[in-house]
Amino acid sequence: MLKNDASLDRMFHALADASRRQMVDRLSRGPASVSELAQPLAMSLPAVVQHLAVLEESGLVRTEKVGRVRTCTLDSAAMSRAEQWLSDRRLGWERRLDRLGSLLAADPGGPEKKT
Repeated sequence: MLKNDASLDRMFHALADASRRQMVDRLSRGPASVSELAQPLAMSLPAVVQHLAVLEESGLVRTEKVGRVRTCTLDSAAMSRAEQWLSDRRLGWERRLDRLGSLLAADPGGPEKKT
């Protein structure tokens, strides 16, 4: 289990919004300016900046201002933490389902038996 559940909560909260997921998807292909991220979205630039603030607070995105341009990048380490949490849950469920399958296969009066 992850030590800092609050950071995981912030990550999943940030990813719960479709616009923010679209921004993360775009950033997965490389850095982008705020205006580049805003271009495909049907919202104002201030709204995009608010969404970016949520992504930054979650740790998923980092921004750097050089001159008048703010460039955003995806923090792959943060994405890896979320991915690890999901992977751990999936592994646990796969083990449970494998045990259930074994129990059902070993039961002589199980669903495979025809009368």
